[in-house]
Amino acid sequence: MGMILLALGLVLLVEGLVYALAPSLVEDLLKTLRALPIETRRLIGLGAMALGVAFIWVAYAVGF
Repeated sequence: MGMILLALGLVLLVEGLVYALAPSLVEDLLKTLRALPIETRRLIGLGAMALGVAFIWVAYAVGF
């Protein structure tokens, strides 16, 4: 349970930093994402998930 809370906390920290430091950049990014086809957005999401799994795997491999 502690690992889940740690992971969620880190996600919220990064998300909060983005919104706090560059809110106009977030708006521009959302406009750009809206212009992309659904399939492209889906592939971006799948790529992000794969990268996240790779990061988790590396963290466990080095002994986290």
